[in-house]
Amino acid sequence: MTTKKTNYLLPFILVTTLFFLWGIANNLNGILIPHLRKALLLSNMQSTFVDTAVYFAYFIAALPAGWVLKKYGYKKGIITGLLIFSAGCFLFIPAALTRTYGLFLTGLFIIGCGLTMLETAANPYATQLGDEETATSRLNLAQSFNGLAVFIAPLIGTYFILSGQSFSTAELDAMSDAARNSYLDKEAQSVIPPYNFLGGFLALIAVVFMIYKFPEFKHQDQEEKGSLKTAFANKHTRWAVIAQFFYVGAQVCVTSFFIRVAMTGGGADELTAGKYLSAYGLLFMIGRFVGSVLLRYIAPARLLSFYSLMSILMCAVAIYTEGQYVVLALGGLGFFMSIMFPTIFSLGIKGLKEDTKPASSLIVMSIIGGAIFPVLMGYIIDQNNDNIQIGYIVPLICFIVVLLFGWKGYKLQKIYA
Repeated sequence: MTTKKTNYLLPFILVTTLFFLWGIANNLNGILIPHLRKALLLSNMQSTFVDTAVYFAYFIAALPAGWVLKKYGYKKGIITGLLIFSAGCFLFIPAALTRTYGLFLTGLFIIGCGLTMLETAANPYATQLGDEETATSRLNLAQSFNGLAVFIAPLIGTYFILSGQSFSTAELDAMSDAARNSYLDKEAQSVIPPYNFLGGFLALIAVVFMIYKFPEFKHQDQEEKGSLKTAFANKHTRWAVIAQFFYVGAQVCVTSFFIRVAMTGGGADELTAGKYLSAYGLLFMIGRFVGSVLLRYIAPARLLSFYSLMSILMCAVAIYTEGQYVVLALGGLGFFMSIMFPTIFSLGIKGLKEDTKPASSLIVMSIIGGAIFPVLMGYIIDQNNDNIQIGYIVPLICFIVVLLFGWKGYKLQKIYA
């Protein structure tokens, strides 16, 4: 047993880097949304199309990703995902130079396709690099480095993308065309350096994965038996798909409007709000590490239920209070959301054997919740005179669904019990 764990150590470390990399991409969106809203003069709802582009890609690409994994295995799936991810980052260069929102959204959609491939491969792969009994804890440990990215990405965005300058519509109209265009060009083009660097680093990591020999796991008769239909026939998998749909919607809603609610409800300026978002990420990361320990002693479904209850409470505080209480509630959300994605995922694929990969695709497809709920939240905010706080009713409702999954939906059918 010791030898097996030792052999899996380096593959686990390398795969864990993927969790960090896609965490960087996803958590830069919390910076991109208010930034592009300012640079491209968008409404609240229009700005959330950043999320829509990425998470719609998850829905579209999940089935092809599952097919690639089933036919070619984890390693080739990971390499493909890294290269697609890299290509999407480089598309930000022409998008920023021309201030074209459509090109930004196209680049984000391509990034989302790459992330889909990586998540479809890396989540189940991490659960298999060791004993089945510790799969949930191991996946939470890997996801903890995704949590590290939740902390680091806002810092990158704050220092390399946000300028701290903003003008009202009246102030922009009072500028000369040259001054106005110069300001907007500078704001749009600040995204180029971080995304250019990320694209190059991803290509380098892809080369490392090409060189290193990874263990591949194949279940007996997997080609004949594993299917989406048989995977979805399991009640706990169907529940996991629903719960993940609502959870991802909630998480994306919280981060997409974090900076703006910290400014309007918490009284912070733009750069300070960006730092608050990083602090939220720090709490998210701490929550992942703490959760990976707690899950060794507390049943995953029970801990998920408790964290869901606390998240509902934090949303209520964010809606009905003012000042620092709003910011503290958002930080609390970071901590209590931390274990939700990997715990829902691992509970949803538990005991599926040859259906693990297609079930993984289904759960990744449910990430489309991140494309839908922020748009709804943006619409609610626009309809309530730019009241950002009232929009947090959307993630509150989403956490109620996650609570239901942790309470009863996670239970396996008798054939797997």
